[in-house]
Amino acid sequence: MDKATIRARTRGAVVATAAVALGLTLTACGGDGGGKKGGDTASTTPAAASGGNKAQSGGPTTQNTEVLATISGTGGIEVVINAAKRDTGGFVTVQGIVKNGSKDLFSAPGWQGSEQELRSNGASVAGAALVDKVGKKRYLILRDTDGRCLCSQFTTGIQAGQEAPFYAQFPAPPANVTEVDFQLPTMPTATIKISG
Repeated sequence: MDKATIRARTRGAVVATAAVALGLTLTACGGDGGGKKGGDTASTTPAAASGGNKAQSGGPTTQNTEVLATISGTGGIEVVINAAKRDTGGFVTVQGIVKNGSKDLFSAPGWQGSEQELRSNGASVAGAALVDKVGKKRYLILRDTDGRCLCSQFTTGIQAGQEAPFYAQFPAPPANVTEVDFQLPTMPTATIKISG
């Protein structure tokens, strides 16, 4: 074999090796949701966390300034509901803001509810429910197959004087039901209108 042939084969091998290395690098950067099983559910999508002042990744963010209800609890905690929207998938999404008007970190004690499956949701609105008083039905929060609520979680709590957006998803009442009670453990009940 002459030197020109050897050089040509060596260059071909180098190019092939570089192409394989590039392919592996691109595959490694492709991302699979950070190792999470299956696709993300509504409980693990939008609304990023930042210094404990935002809701955990997990659903629609609240940008609506309309106020459907304001719920004042003890210790300076306030829940403002900005939207209750009926979605085409057969569920209702409630959105709003939790305001911590106290001087302490708020970790939503009791808000995850007493249901065994939801206790692992920690600082969240997992115990929320919608009540159709006319139809006499109570709609509990939706959850995924691992028992995670389709709702916001405040993983690091809400700092004193701060606020955090929240969302919670429920099965939709019948189409003729336009008004429901929003219930959250430890807080007073509020009547809200469903749109959409």
